[in-house]
Amino acid sequence: MRDDYIKDALKTINDPNVLINVVSRRVKQLKRGNRPLVESLEKLSPEDIALREVIEGKISFESGPTT
Repeated sequence: MRDDYIKDALKTINDPNVLINVVSRRVKQLKRGNRPLVESLEKLSPEDIALREVIEGKISFESGPTT
């Protein structure tokens, strides 16, 4: 994973634990054959694609109710 992508993604999703969960779930989807929501001229790993999707606002998360 590229460090600059991680830093930029943390600006969108501030909590590192939530970011890890969002990215890992999206990586699983990409590895199962889902198409990337971002285009790139370079060959990116599924992890970098997921981070780029977060950075560009293509994927997000909703927090559930806290008890």
